[in-house]
Amino acid sequence: MIKLFAALLLLNVTANAQRKPANYVNVMSYNIRYNNAQDGENAWPNRKDNVKALVRFHDADILCVQEALALQVDQLLENTNFEMVGVGRTDGKRDGEFAAVYFDKSRFVKKDGGTFWLSETPEKPSIGWDAAIVRVCTWVKLHDKWNKKDFVVFNTHYDHIGVQARIESAKLIKKKIQEIAPALPVILTGDLNVTPETEAIATIKSFLADTKEATIEPAYGPEGTFNAFKFNAPLKGRIDYIFVNKGFKVQKFGVLTDSKDLKYPSDHLPIIARLFF
Repeated sequence: MIKLFAALLLLNVTANAQRKPANYVNVMSYNIRYNNAQDGENAWPNRKDNVKALVRFHDADILCVQEALALQVDQLLENTNFEMVGVGRTDGKRDGEFAAVYFDKSRFVKKDGGTFWLSETPEKPSIGWDAAIVRVCTWVKLHDKWNKKDFVVFNTHYDHIGVQARIESAKLIKKKIQEIAPALPVILTGDLNVTPETEAIATIKSFLADTKEATIEPAYGPEGTFNAFKFNAPLKGRIDYIFVNKGFKVQKFGVLTDSKDLKYPSDHLPIIARLFF
């Protein structure tokens, strides 16, 4: 049985590596919930395989995750064609949650990348403004071998307590995007811990488009993206986003409600967008 499972995983990796070149990019943003034993039946070891299966099934070319601890980061790489960029937010190495960016290494080549902290001292691990904890933004500049184009992906996770921290984080990210990628296509993903009508979102929408609003095809799925592991509860709060600049067009956007045995793979729903250069 183990040999069969390993063979199927290898077949999946090989199939992904041999995918027909396309001019679109499937981008997924997913808060996978940190590895917390107190989650009981919803703890990471019980849902890890479901998270990985979901990512595979939806053909994510780029996967941006939030709340991933080092073990989770490593396990998401196992038996995949992904390469990962990101650091633990606590020490800039392996300690603390990652806002990691995974990309298909058979298609994309990393040209540059890094991390900055959402604070007044973004160059080092630090807590910003009225935030409760350390927060980061990871970025990577990629070259698409299929389309012969460069673009930059930013992935972040705003503070869950500090209102001012979220406002200032948006301003900082706008500044950093303008510095790092002034003339390139840009993708910004993240769990921003705020709903669409807030100032923190308005700042981002002053220079980037919300893919849910920019999609050519009708947006798919519910409004809310946070489920709290409650399978039958209403999905109201939209706090997860994918934004792009004018370097991309948006073909599709969806909030995915995939589940198994009446359980969600995480306390957030993944979101996905199909983007065209």
